[in-house]
Amino acid sequence: MRLTRVTLFFIALIIGAGIYLLVRQQLSVVEPQTYQATEESMVDTAQLLAAIVAADLEAGRFDKQDFAHSFAAASKRRFEANIHGHIKRDLGIGAYLTDAQGIVLFDSAGQLEGADLSSKRDVFHTLQGKYGARSSRDASDNPQSSVLYVGALVGTPEKPLGVLTVYKPQSDVLPIVRARRRAIYWGTGLVGAGILFLVAAVFIWQYRPVGRLTEYAREIESGKRPALPKLGAGKEVNTLARALESMREALEGRRYAERYVQTLTHEMKSPLAAIRGAAELLDEEMPAADRRRFLGNIRAESGRAERLLNRLLELSALEGRSSLGTSDRVDLVPIVARAIDQARPPAELAEVTLVSSLPETSVAILGDAFILRSAVTNLLENAIDFSPAGSRVEIVLLADGSVSISDRGPGIPDYARDKVFDRFYSLKHHAHGRKGTGLGLTLVKEAAELHGGRVSLEARDLGGTTARLVLPLIS
Repeated sequence: MRLTRVTLFFIALIIGAGIYLLVRQQLSVVEPQTYQATEESMVDTAQLLAAIVAADLEAGRFDKQDFAHSFAAASKRRFEANIHGHIKRDLGIGAYLTDAQGIVLFDSAGQLEGADLSSKRDVFHTLQGKYGARSSRDASDNPQSSVLYVGALVGTPEKPLGVLTVYKPQSDVLPIVRARRRAIYWGTGLVGAGILFLVAAVFIWQYRPVGRLTEYAREIESGKRPALPKLGAGKEVNTLARALESMREALEGRRYAERYVQTLTHEMKSPLAAIRGAAELLDEEMPAADRRRFLGNIRAESGRAERLLNRLLELSALEGRSSLGTSDRVDLVPIVARAIDQARPPAELAEVTLVSSLPETSVAILGDAFILRSAVTNLLENAIDFSPAGSRVEIVLLADGSVSISDRGPGIPDYARDKVFDRFYSLKHHAHGRKGTGLGLTLVKEAAELHGGRVSLEARDLGGTTARLVLPLIS
């Protein structure tokens, strides 16, 4: 998944860089565009006021007091204008009037009257018949103190009477600029986050199933039998998963068949050779005691071959399953009790006493009752086979779902502790000195893993072995 993370990182980096450049471009034009729109409306206002003033100046009846009164009355007006979310409540525009020499005749703020502004761009360019505008700071160290001035010619270019300049503090439009910046941040942020989320979702949707399939393949390689993981609704990954599962089943079936034939052939040689040798000897004249001994060997070896075949069939049925499939709610108490009843006849023949301790309440798990009873039965038979005559086997079922079966046999040698669950690995039984099939504990391990549990063999302090089968309870 390292390549996935690196690819996702570079895609996120490219998207982030693109969004940054877009935001930077948008923010760089917000303030100029806002001021341009403001300046455009100021041009209209200046031209309108210049036309009004021109008529009064030409008639020689310009009354600056009346003009000042109009501005004062306008500044006192109370209103509330919602301009696309920006609330405006106060008049934010002023004006001054100069004569043809640039001397201020009137200032709505009452501060510039009599001042010579002929050198200012708004007055100087306008008197020359050009577009006059300027932006000046009231405080040189404060960029937000800038004021925008726009001039309009009073009179005609041939006979100019003066300049009417409209001015407006730029701070009056800063709230609009800030609002537009916030909108850009939010808009591009949401778009960028949406794109990144979509890219991440696509990567996760595509690569997460691949990661699960990789883990699934690794578990198969390590010898586990995991169930096919859920991969969502993607058609491609599900097709790949089904193909991988089919390949796994085909390869496992082929390997299992080869291993099954090889091991069966190897294990059947010993009982068949013994049966054949005893049968050949029975053709000769011999004492009745020897004849009975050879017949007993034939029965014992044929019984061993039969047990071997039966265990192989049971084991092949378990190993061919990667999961239980449909599980039922079962109670371990009657399952263990039934297994104990089945083990009593061989225990009596071996002169071994079975002592059990079962809870009075049910121990519920999800599983297959037949497989669980077979597992417990194999553990019991194994304990009986290794128990000396006159000893006892203790069976304890706890409420936490664990079954322990303890014997007083010779215990497990150190060299065999890591091999006892391997297929066809067995030790000599204490009672008759012959080996078992070597499949009982393998079958128990398969049954435990199918139920999500585990099985272990532990040495007892006073001698013997305790087999412990732990199964998960229903939560």
